[in-house]
Amino acid sequence: MDFNHMSNLAQQGYGILLALGIKILEAIVIWIVGRWLIGLSVSMISRAMTKQKIDPTLIRYINNTVAAILNIVLVVAILGFFGVETTSFAALLAAAGVAIGMAWSGLLGNFAAGVFIIILQPFKVGDFVVAGGIMGTVEEVGLFVTSINTLDNIRNIVGNGKILGDVIQNFTTNPYRRVDLQAQLSHSVDPHQAIAILKAGLAKIPNVMTDPAPSVEILTFTLAGPVLAVRPFCNNAHYWQVYFDTNTLIKDSFTTAGFAVPEQHYMVRTAAAGGAAAARTV
Repeated sequence: MDFNHMSNLAQQGYGILLALGIKILEAIVIWIVGRWLIGLSVSMISRAMTKQKIDPTLIRYINNTVAAILNIVLVVAILGFFGVETTSFAALLAAAGVAIGMAWSGLLGNFAAGVFIIILQPFKVGDFVVAGGIMGTVEEVGLFVTSINTLDNIRNIVGNGKILGDVIQNFTTNPYRRVDLQAQLSHSVDPHQAIAILKAGLAKIPNVMTDPAPSVEILTFTLAGPVLAVRPFCNNAHYWQVYFDTNTLIKDSFTTAGFAVPEQHYMVRTAAAGGAAAARTV
């Protein structure tokens, strides 16, 4: 009896071990096939996005994200194959995802904004922009932050969420931009003569465009006299050169023409004894 009982136990143990071994072999096969299918899926997604000319950085992050999700699904499936209850495990993963999402809400917001910036491309590296309240040249567009060098050569790291949530000005996109300057005249100066002088001088400044042509018009009036709006057009790369050259033109041409220095004039009236009024210009 004891021998037969031990023999039955040995056969049962052997059967259990054999079944477990088969299960393990099947799990290994599932793992190998699953990993191969994951690699194939990620490769197909990568090729599809490459054909759409999506940014390589975004492609890499999407591939990593998809691979991580599919690997988690594969592990859960293998645990289920062994009879492990995966419902609570899946709920735990979901809860952990929610907790991580809440803790990293700012980072995830910047990440989502970075994805949209890369896809929509409101600017690219090398563009001169105002983004997130910072004016400068874009040095790097990342998935979380964008690096901008200001005109005084200071590197600013701006969160993509702030950039996408604010107005973006791109000075590089259009082929040209307008330089806005003003020239104050004295009351004694003929504004038409000053306009003619400035238009002739603007035509000689390097990199000032002829189409559209520079504009010089009377903008407004002050106590000192008329104010001219001086507006040449140029490519963004030559903006500051044209800006400073135009300022120099205004000063030098007005000095050469002998124009009077603008001064503010006031009329002061005083009442003299006996009711007579006297006027004096200041």
